[in-house]
Amino acid sequence: MAKVVYEHVYKRWGNVEAVSDLNIEIEDKEFLVFVGPSGCGKSTSLRMLAGLEEVTEGRIIIGDRVVNNVAPKDRDIAMVFQSYALYPHMTVYDNMAFGLRLRKVPKQVIDEKVREAAQSLGIENLLDRRPRQLSGGQRQRVAVGRAIVRDPAVFLMDEPLSNLDAKLRVEARAFISKLHQRLGTTFIYVTHDQVEAMTMGTRIAVLSAGKLQQIDTPTDLYMHPSNQFVAGFIGSPSMNFFDATLIEEGGRMFVDIGVDKLEVQKDRYDRYRSHAGQRVTFGLRPEHIHNHQYQPSDIVPTMVEAEVDVIELMGNEKVVYLKKGGINFLARMDPRSDVHVGLATGTVFDMNNMHLFDAETGETL
Repeated sequence: MAKVVYEHVYKRWGNVEAVSDLNIEIEDKEFLVFVGPSGCGKSTSLRMLAGLEEVTEGRIIIGDRVVNNVAPKDRDIAMVFQSYALYPHMTVYDNMAFGLRLRKVPKQVIDEKVREAAQSLGIENLLDRRPRQLSGGQRQRVAVGRAIVRDPAVFLMDEPLSNLDAKLRVEARAFISKLHQRLGTTFIYVTHDQVEAMTMGTRIAVLSAGKLQQIDTPTDLYMHPSNQFVAGFIGSPSMNFFDATLIEEGGRMFVDIGVDKLEVQKDRYDRYRSHAGQRVTFGLRPEHIHNHQYQPSDIVPTMVEAEVDVIELMGNEKVVYLKKGGINFLARMDPRSDVHVGLATGTVFDMNNMHLFDAETGETL
């Protein structure tokens, strides 16, 4: 078991700065997820921790030991890759046992560890097969089993589910979460999929262009994003953004989005007053835009008429693409909503869940 610390960590290739001043403390037994778009530095951060990339500047600490110059095999970590990296000529048993054999672990101990791990993963009947005889989900479990038998202080996982189909990914997410609970070990997980991040992580570190944007619990990232990038990245479908102006009239405050003026709640006046008269970005998630017939009773409603452009019936909801005066936005509506393409409908914006961002910096106001 081990705490992991990134202390002012940089990674540069020539003039390219892939990771910039990364500072994170990952507690023992925590499940931390690195998430962000391609090229944000998440895999590079993980590979530096694993010893597969050198740290340009700063320190990485596992437990009470600085590991910058420690060989990967001596860092007490185990890594599961996107490609699984199984030896095709070996059986499942031999793939799982290989690392222990290199460490000269006694044969009986190897057998006990492999069979115990296989049983916990539900692959005990596959031990005599070779990787080509396995499905994608089975290969993924073998790769995880190979990591488990090493009994590492830290598990590192680099997009291990990206090769699986949608149904298997859902099953594998639950499987890995249960595995973390059972093993009680530190897990550090990399993904570009914010749904994976939200459903699996104790905390989530959101990266963009090599910089840490915010690190927090899934709930706080969703409810209180620190900037427009985090707000847009977390949540599916992503948050709607409107170019707007914050105005004060007659002692009341409004967000003017060009085609409508939306009244701001009074309890936010003090927070926003210094930005009155300025250009801002107004943000509202699709799940906080309702059909007027089925609006929840506990919201702060503002009616906005808009034309329906596209409807996606999902069974449990309708994802409705709307437009008004050249502005496009999405709503997640009750499936009973009576909406039709090409016709206007009454939508209700829940202003209790609005967000405002600085138009220049993108920071949350």
